[in-house]
Amino acid sequence: MVNDLALQRNNYKHLSDDEWRWFLQQVEGRERTADKLPTFAAIDDWWYPVRLSCEQCSSELAARYKAEIVNGKCPNGKCLDLTGGYGVDTYFLSEQFEQTDYVEQNAELCRIATHNFSLIDNRKSIIVNHTTAEDFLSSLSGEVGRGYDLIFLDPARRDSHGGKVFRLEDCTPNVVELLPTLLAHGKRILLKLSPMLDLSQAIRELSIVHRTSVLRTLSWDIYVVAIKNEVKEVLLLSRESRTKSQEPIITAIDLAQKDQAFVFTKEEESNSEAVQQCNGLTAKRSFSPKDGQEKQPLFLYEPNAAILKAGAYKLIAERFNLHKLDVNTHLYVSETLIPNFPGRVWKIGQMLNGKINEKMVNGQMVNIICRNYPLTPEQLKKKLHLRDGGTAYVIGCRVNGKPTLFEAERVTFA
Repeated sequence: MVNDLALQRNNYKHLSDDEWRWFLQQVEGRERTADKLPTFAAIDDWWYPVRLSCEQCSSELAARYKAEIVNGKCPNGKCLDLTGGYGVDTYFLSEQFEQTDYVEQNAELCRIATHNFSLIDNRKSIIVNHTTAEDFLSSLSGEVGRGYDLIFLDPARRDSHGGKVFRLEDCTPNVVELLPTLLAHGKRILLKLSPMLDLSQAIRELSIVHRTSVLRTLSWDIYVVAIKNEVKEVLLLSRESRTKSQEPIITAIDLAQKDQAFVFTKEEESNSEAVQQCNGLTAKRSFSPKDGQEKQPLFLYEPNAAILKAGAYKLIAERFNLHKLDVNTHLYVSETLIPNFPGRVWKIGQMLNGKINEKMVNGQMVNIICRNYPLTPEQLKKKLHLRDGGTAYVIGCRVNGKPTLFEAERVTFA
């Protein structure tokens, strides 16, 4: 729509060039974020920032989830968002607090936030502060009564040249460097970090008890958040302990399936004993009827992206009574269909073992998935003379170290 509209400049001669660009920005912003941010799309005269800010902001689903995980863990007091940006997280977090400070160094984003927050009916106070996170924190030194129940940061994950960065110390602001100051002014800290983040390394970097004079023992809970099987955010929420730092509680959740959150600790994962020998369910299986009897079905499971990112490779098998195909293949099988499994499920038709079924040649359309397999999906597609599409699946993986192909069909639940 906006591309077609951009060609109609002559129909809007009453607008200056700046007004015209602003008009197109508003049309494009609403068009791009209507599904992502439906609450904003429903508010008359809501302003939209430039495209990059619309693309990088949290979705409404993810922002509401942040508010949900702090609900009840922070008293109804004060919240500080040190990286306000478009204001999506500020907006939804503010529902849990009496007052929220929004901090942003970009003047235009502050102008837009000031306007947008003024439109909100029955909204608790949101104060816009045009400054950097570091300068705002410096301004708090020595002040009384400015303590926050929650401080939220979403550090910029790009360097000065626009390249992506993933280490905490390379982000802006530097959370590791700021953490002692954050703890001096906030009871709880909520961090939104890159989905590419090494969780274990991040926890190590943020375990600052022995490196600072702050008289607290700090531990973190981890939330790996996916939407429609794509990890969108990694959240760390601090919690205080009067004793030795506690092991993080990890929640892996796909917000499209909120009733299937997977909660665990690294200790539970380390102590679990997933059954990795699958000979009883795969290798000795004929995958064809015997003596006129219908064969016993076999189901294949892949955990959702949040669980895989969180690293619950063995524990997922233990909790759902599944057999893991291989130590490095994060696929699982069972003779029992598990309707509440947090991920994708297939019914295996046959194990191909390198033999090409005649029905699969001559350009048949299938979906190809490779997990811990010697070939990429493109290479396997070319080898099998297949095309993408349709409802059938070919899944390549290793079973007990041996490259294996399964023909399967997706199982969906109402």
